[in-house]
Amino acid sequence: MIELYTAATPNGWKASVTLEELGLDYTTHKISLMDGEQKKPAFLKLNPNGRIPAIIDRDADDLTIFESGAIMIYLAEKTGRLMPTDTKGRMAVMQWLMFQMGGVGPMMGQANVFFRYMEEKIPTALARYQNEGRRLFEVMNGHLAENEYLAGDYSIADIANWCWVRSHKWSGISIEGLDNLERWINAIYERPAALKGIKIPEDTTALLKEEGNAEEFIKGARKMVTR
Repeated sequence: MIELYTAATPNGWKASVTLEELGLDYTTHKISLMDGEQKKPAFLKLNPNGRIPAIIDRDADDLTIFESGAIMIYLAEKTGRLMPTDTKGRMAVMQWLMFQMGGVGPMMGQANVFFRYMEEKIPTALARYQNEGRRLFEVMNGHLAENEYLAGDYSIADIANWCWVRSHKWSGISIEGLDNLERWINAIYERPAALKGIKIPEDTTALLKEEGNAEEFIKGARKMVTR
């Protein structure tokens, strides 16, 4: 049994979608970011960096892992799925996973901060992160013109990037004209496990579509990012 400590964020979804796709048994512990639970001693024992997600694998001598990418790699290797075992295939997955971790995630995360959460709007900062986010989307779009998925078969590379890219509207980054990227986004939405995973620990679909009470969420998030 795996214990998942998470919240409804793209990095959290990376872990829960992977768990769902692999069909692994797990229990979910919701971490309230607004209340600062990720900074409390109990959680810091799991991740000294105070960020979600983290897992404990009770079937592997209580192995504890933090960092979403590391969790995904571990789960893929544990099951022998969602990542090839040959060097060429494995590196194809790893490079697109790192593309998300070093590019898509940080750029969209900062776009969220300056577009949604900061009361003071700084045009140069906003343009920097949104433009770089769009550039990364264009890289993916070009690659997906000749590839169904990012690294051969559907893999953790697709999960990692999709969990972020699907929330592009929240970051204020357009995907207009990126037909290959949009095709890829929609294809993954057709996967039942992916749909289930993005509703853990709670369903924020309406919020991301700006159909829910976004203002209350933004007020809470504003406190979180300024701590």
